[in-house]
Amino acid sequence: MRRIILIGYMGAGKTTIGKALSKELGLPFYDLDWYIEGRRHKTISQLFSELGEEGFRKIEYNMLHELAEFEDVIISCGGGTPCFFDNIDYMNQQGQVIYLRCEPQVLQKHLMMGKTERPLLKDKSPEQLIDYITEHLKEREPYYNKARYTLDVSLMDNYEKIKITIDKLKELLQLPVSDKQT
Repeated sequence: MRRIILIGYMGAGKTTIGKALSKELGLPFYDLDWYIEGRRHKTISQLFSELGEEGFRKIEYNMLHELAEFEDVIISCGGGTPCFFDNIDYMNQQGQVIYLRCEPQVLQKHLMMGKTERPLLKDKSPEQLIDYITEHLKEREPYYNKARYTLDVSLMDNYEKIKITIDKLKELLQLPVSDKQT
């Protein structure tokens, strides 16, 4: 039985890596945010605005505990998931947790492309966003760093580099790497 749990800051590529790894390993992929939206029939933004962060985090906690009972899965978590309750300790008990580490400048670039979807970011200029990410990372990294594994994904900006990242991840998890070496 295998559970691979991806954590990291928003925009680090958890969903991209999760989908690619899922395809490579033939394991189902679950994005915790999508799972919550499907079960609650509301967007994360709606849940946040209706329940506040505390209310949302309680739902997230319950859905994480539900999803992390599935066997042979890959799960990507929201950027804040490991930072609340005992979530990071629970994830480490349930599976192989990988922190997808990314430089603030890269995160800023990724988040600028889709910042309208993220309520915490929508009114920030590029300069404000980099400051926000840098400060937020300082708060969250102590939790992220509790992951069993860390993989730097700062240079993952095209399909070839995504493939290289997947191979590095498989190596880290001691899984067979594809024959085609780059």
